[in-house]
Amino acid sequence: MRMLLSLMAVITLASCAPYALKNSTTSAIDGFFTDYGKSGSPGASVAIIQNSQVVFSKAYGLASIEDRILAEPNTNYRLASVTKQFTATAVLMLIDRRKLSLDSRLTDVLPGAPKYASGVTMRHLLTHTSGLVDYEDLIPDSQTVQVLDRDVFMLLNKIDSVYFAPGAKYQYSNSGYALLALVVEALSGQPFAQFLKKNIFEPLGMDHTLAFEKGISTVENRAYGYSKTETGFIQTDQSVTSAVLGDGGIYSSVEELAKWDEELYKSTLLSPSLRKLSFTPAGLNDGTLTRYGFGWNVEPYKNQFTVFHTGSTRGFRNAILRFPDRQLTIIILTNRNEGEPIEIAKKIADLMFAQGNDTL
Repeated sequence: MRMLLSLMAVITLASCAPYALKNSTTSAIDGFFTDYGKSGSPGASVAIIQNSQVVFSKAYGLASIEDRILAEPNTNYRLASVTKQFTATAVLMLIDRRKLSLDSRLTDVLPGAPKYASGVTMRHLLTHTSGLVDYEDLIPDSQTVQVLDRDVFMLLNKIDSVYFAPGAKYQYSNSGYALLALVVEALSGQPFAQFLKKNIFEPLGMDHTLAFEKGISTVENRAYGYSKTETGFIQTDQSVTSAVLGDGGIYSSVEELAKWDEELYKSTLLSPSLRKLSFTPAGLNDGTLTRYGFGWNVEPYKNQFTVFHTGSTRGFRNAILRFPDRQLTIIILTNRNEGEPIEIAKKIADLMFAQGNDTL
């Protein structure tokens, strides 16, 4: 029955969409996900958005192997680092509200922040140029209790150094985004998950998207994460870092991320100037440009202006690839600890470009 409903959903979307993909295009896309659709395999959900219209939405494989629940376009996956664009938006909303600025120092915003981080600003945290040590490297091997964002703060207070001076280099930092979640809490007076819900998810109608907190919230239509072994897939849904929200704790679906994609064009939640900065490569102290903005990688793909982000954590691999000038977005969420969704997204983009679907 669930399989029939999924098929009907795909047919309905295809019949209602103003831009119909060619049969050869949809067949090629199906081919990219052959492995995900195999019997008993963890799956994938895919959405292609053209001119703010979902022109392709489909799912393959299973959201839960144990319960034989099919993946669907409304299946909620752990986004992992795709979360960072939402964390960045939350901080930028507070800047819009004049609660802080891009140049506000971490030590001024978070009392008790380590003195060695006195030169770290919000801009540094947003652009991965803070030099802060990765908290994952500070977690004892014997740790079994899940780490929270506030624990990241405590771990960083136990050391007395950074990788490099703030702004000197680019180095991807989950620590920075965990601290940004704490910044949101400190300045809004709300738990981070609540701030996201009230200020981003609810206004956009993303009713089933959330920052998951065990014992507090529940993920509906949840996909569980898996890893492949010699005898098949085993559930590997959580790790000791899975409860950190700011760097990767949001669950969402391709169906609701399509609403988020529309917001990125309309910018109803954020001033257009700050949204534009999100998609602008950050500069280092010596003037060198990085390839990261605020929560987004900014790199050209085949001479096209492109912003994207991937998410990789225990049991999940995801990607969102956007071509703003073409108003084309490809979103792929998967619940397995292997594969490269960003490469599949690029192949889909190639199909759209080659066959002219992006300009229909």
